Amino acid sequence: MSRPGRSGVLGGRPAATTRGRLSSVAIELFTAHGFDETSVDDIAAAAGIARRTLFRYYPSKNSIAWGEFDDHLDGLRDLLRATPADTPLGVTLRDALIAFNTVPDSERVHHRQRMSLLLGVPALQAHSMIMYADWRRVVADYCATRLDVPAESHLPQTVAWLTLGTALAAYDQWLLDDDADLTALLHAGGDVLISGVSSLTA
Repeated sequence: MSRPGRSGVLGGRPAATTRGRLSSVAIELFTAHGFDETSVDDIAAAAGIARRTLFRYYPSKNSIAWGEFDDHLDGLRDLLRATPADTPLGVTLRDALIAFNTVPDSERVHHRQRMSLLLGVPALQAHSMIMYADWRRVVADYCATRLDVPAESHLPQTVAWLTLGTALAAYDQWLLDDDADLTALLHAGGDVLISGVSSLTA
């Protein structure tokens, strides 16, 4: 799964830090000129900083598109931990997905730009596997605590992959239709996550 506030599968506040502002500048350039055609020097120049300064915030061009991803993973952890312990696990995951990926209307266009890049640019798709591993780890750790099993064991890992797939499928549909409701898509996918495919009719 990161936002302009919480970046994509994996969420949504206006960028308030230097890292967030740099990512927003880069997203605009990538969208206008293409990811491959935009250099780190272009981003640094547009942000009014030196190239070496940019690398203090991001280790690579690929990572810039993800924004403040580590901070947003902390936010996902907080969402999960804040859920009452008697809430069913599937409901907890569905509701956390929706909350994490809710963006204000003012950020919707920018969020769509970011996610279009993350899910559509080959170089970023490859980098996404690294980022998604960190995202899945947050979910697996939480599931492991709830299930009282090691986080590396099969069930927490399976649930983490299923949850990531639910988010990505919702984004895939959202990006295909400007009028699509991301929250509704996440809710519908989350209901399948809760009930399983046996709940679907042929």
